[in-house]
Amino acid sequence: MLTKDNTTFYIFQSKNYVDHGDLPTSKYHSKNEQKEYDFVANRVVRKRNNLFEAVGHFVKSCLGGGILGIHEAFMKCGLWTALFVSIIFGIYISYCLHMLVSAAQKLCKQLHVPEMSYPDVAEASLEVCPFPSLRRYSKWFRYAVDLTIIIDLFGASCVYQIMIAKTIMEVVDNREGSNELDLGRLRLYILALLIPILILCMIRSLKYLAPFSIIGDIFIVICVIATVVYGLRSAPPISTVPGWKDAVGFFEFCGIVVFSLEAIAVILPIENNMKNPKQYPAVIACGMFTVLLFLLPIGFFGYWGFGENCVTPVTLNFPNDVFPTVIKSLIGVMIFLTFALNFWVPFNLVWHYISKRHDPKKHWIWERVYRAIFIVLITIISIVFPNIGNFMGLLGAFALSNMGFIFPAIIDLVIVWERPGLGKWRWRLWRNIAIIFVGILLFFAGTYSNLKGLLTTIL
Repeated sequence: MLTKDNTTFYIFQSKNYVDHGDLPTSKYHSKNEQKEYDFVANRVVRKRNNLFEAVGHFVKSCLGGGILGIHEAFMKCGLWTALFVSIIFGIYISYCLHMLVSAAQKLCKQLHVPEMSYPDVAEASLEVCPFPSLRRYSKWFRYAVDLTIIIDLFGASCVYQIMIAKTIMEVVDNREGSNELDLGRLRLYILALLIPILILCMIRSLKYLAPFSIIGDIFIVICVIATVVYGLRSAPPISTVPGWKDAVGFFEFCGIVVFSLEAIAVILPIENNMKNPKQYPAVIACGMFTVLLFLLPIGFFGYWGFGENCVTPVTLNFPNDVFPTVIKSLIGVMIFLTFALNFWVPFNLVWHYISKRHDPKKHWIWERVYRAIFIVLITIISIVFPNIGNFMGLLGAFALSNMGFIFPAIIDLVIVWERPGLGKWRWRLWRNIAIIFVGILLFFAGTYSNLKGLLTTIL
């Protein structure tokens, strides 16, 4: 799958991010818990996913643009440091995912509701928290989650548009990737994509695009194998590859690896559609392990083999033989065709709010107007900042540090504060403070370093 969060799961399995207001604030009150509420039994009857299918959705949610640029993140950080920290982040992100799902299930039991989306959980956690002064901010917490999702996914759309343009440029010019790109020429290619992408995103029914996202998964597997093969062909002695570089590169790397591994936006839709939601820890563990099996070879062999001149997407580092050129072209086509899938979720989230300002009879025209406006804005941002690596790093540091670390820790803390309590030596308090601290550190340091890198492209 070639979308950032692989929104096909949203589109065909869940409405969690478009059906806002399922649980109004007035209903966020604890119910009588003498008889434990079985939220699974009360979920709407529909085809549900077994453990294997749920793991598949999790893996597809991570195999997107980030995996095609992770080798550049390794280059920024250093080979061995990046390898080790990627594994640590995989474990760390998995733990935060576990906290969010656990909090959602506790709220389902407490509030007697069958399922909840991420914005639902954020709002409800403050609405029923033991601190009256925080309850007034429950709606704002929901809006913060919504806004973060919008920034992340619209930003990912910018990344894909740059990737498409860069792939076309490299194939047309028939030359291997180089850091010395003609940014002016690249910007022209990005601008040239405006009309094709605009037409593509006017398609409201995405069922015709679903098969292409499945084919995209196959190309990702081919891409991993090709990266290892071509990387080893040109790899220098591994002792000559830096294991560590500097702090700026480290935080740029952290942003990209979080962008590549984070599945926080889809974990609750996955849990909501499982036959046995209590198996979600196995889904997270198996899913993240599988994602790392794809991610680490591209990062490790991509940087080791292609060195300091490696570029994103990784396919542009392949030689100009026939087979690699075919791979480059097909990856570019798949990114283009799945662009609409990535655009669908954030636009529908925005449309939920702005549609209320227009006559329902005229929604059909206003929706297309706003689709065009957002595509134009995405194109403008892509033209101004055509730096894929720093763009992914900025999204990971700015958006996902909040959505993936800080918000889940806050939610968990207010939910466990009274039941089951903070534990011996208040270990749950210190745990969440540590997670929030890491999120804040990544937010400031990662945002600064990646934003600085982006600004160099326009200065």
